[in-house]
Amino acid sequence: MFLNTLTPKFYVALTGTSSLISGLILVRPWWYFRKYGTSFIEQVSVSHLRPLLGGVDSSAPTNTTTSNGEADSSRQSVYTWVTGREPLTYYDMNLSAQDHQTFFTCDTDHLRPADAIMQKAWRERNPQARISAAHEALDCATAFILLAEEESTTIMEAERLFKQALKAGESCYRRSHQLQHHSSQYEAQHRRDTNVLVYIKRRLAMCSRKLGRTREAAKMMRDLMKEFPLLSMFNIHENLLESLLELQNYADVQAVLAKYDGKPETPPPNACVCVFVCSTDISLPKSATICYTAALLKARAVSDKFSPEAASRRGLSTAEMNAVEAIHRAVEFNPHVPKYLLEMKSLILPPEHILKRGDSEAIAYAFFHLQHWKRVEGALNLLHCTWEGTFRMIPYPLEKGHLFYPYPICTETADRELLPIFHEVSVYPKKELPFFILFTAGLCSFTAMLALLTHQFPELMGVFAKAFLSTLFAPLNFIMEKVESLLPSSLWHQLTRI
Repeated sequence: MFLNTLTPKFYVALTGTSSLISGLILVRPWWYFRKYGTSFIEQVSVSHLRPLLGGVDSSAPTNTTTSNGEADSSRQSVYTWVTGREPLTYYDMNLSAQDHQTFFTCDTDHLRPADAIMQKAWRERNPQARISAAHEALDCATAFILLAEEESTTIMEAERLFKQALKAGESCYRRSHQLQHHSSQYEAQHRRDTNVLVYIKRRLAMCSRKLGRTREAAKMMRDLMKEFPLLSMFNIHENLLESLLELQNYADVQAVLAKYDGKPETPPPNACVCVFVCSTDISLPKSATICYTAALLKARAVSDKFSPEAASRRGLSTAEMNAVEAIHRAVEFNPHVPKYLLEMKSLILPPEHILKRGDSEAIAYAFFHLQHWKRVEGALNLLHCTWEGTFRMIPYPLEKGHLFYPYPICTETADRELLPIFHEVSVYPKKELPFFILFTAGLCSFTAMLALLTHQFPELMGVFAKAFLSTLFAPLNFIMEKVESLLPSSLWHQLTRI
């Protein structure tokens, strides 16, 4: 009896109210996903089933800018001539000028005329003026460095100038080494001469490698690391890793990684600060080169026989699990590298300076190491199948980390200054909102709006409903009319009876 007394307006109001309440209920999961990157129900279940998750709060700035040392003036000139684009930004070149003044000058330069000329040359913005000043001070090691990097057009010519610089640099280094403890000025001069000598030897090793004398280059780098073990700012071990990979000497690569990988690095005091929750297994590798090389070595042991279908049926073996974990570790450190290695994004010439964990570091790594991944059979296939799974393991939002310090948000801004404007800077891969949540929220909102309009304007909405239904069924009515006109009336009568 009660149901018979209910009017159509009641059912319309009931439908609209239920849709509105459903939409409001969906607001909470939507807001929770936007904030934490995971489902509210899933997070509650995990929190109750795995209460041991969590960690210690800390601050961990990781934003450090380092020189990759692989810039080649002749290559950059050819790139500019062919494409008409400048590969280096003003910000990048300004950092290089600051590095030259820091490493190659000191307060005692006014005591030696050639050093005084070069001190002015490093501050000069005009390339021709710098080259002219270097020709005036050819008895100075830094003058040959400037000419090798800015005037030489071939690697052989650059090597010849670096060898001349080595003779002058060794002579200055021996003199300053004997006088370094006499005063603070002599100590500053010895420190500058040491930087110059290390820079020249490293550049000579790189010239040898590019000229095909890879074993000689590796030996030069090893000797340089033994002679100056405390000078890590030039990242000579990364150049050594690349040379050993080119020689396919994987045992020596593993030995270098054992020395440099896994050591926590103290972040600089002037970097951006992020607050995060992480596991106790946190440690920061020194670069993407170390992290991805370690992943390559572990992938090399299983990649030639790896098959996603077979792995899904039988599960991952211990070696495959180690390789996948190494890839996840590398991707969490720098998430931009896989798209360049898998050629999902085009490469450009790397800048002279790179930002750790940034897009610039990913470009520099892929530019020089893509050939090593292609040489290992199945390594890129394994990377393609597993790298995206990293983001399901990393807590959300970006202020949280899993194995490393959280990914710094400020890297995108710095990369836009380091990379040319024609390059689309990669940003940290963000989790997308599931389509089901968007569809359900839109459907509930649309239904609630229709119910509200029907309750307020029943006659007008009835007219709109009839017009909509007639328009919707118009194609079907047209087809039925055509069928009736083509078929005989008797046949159509029999079909309707059936």
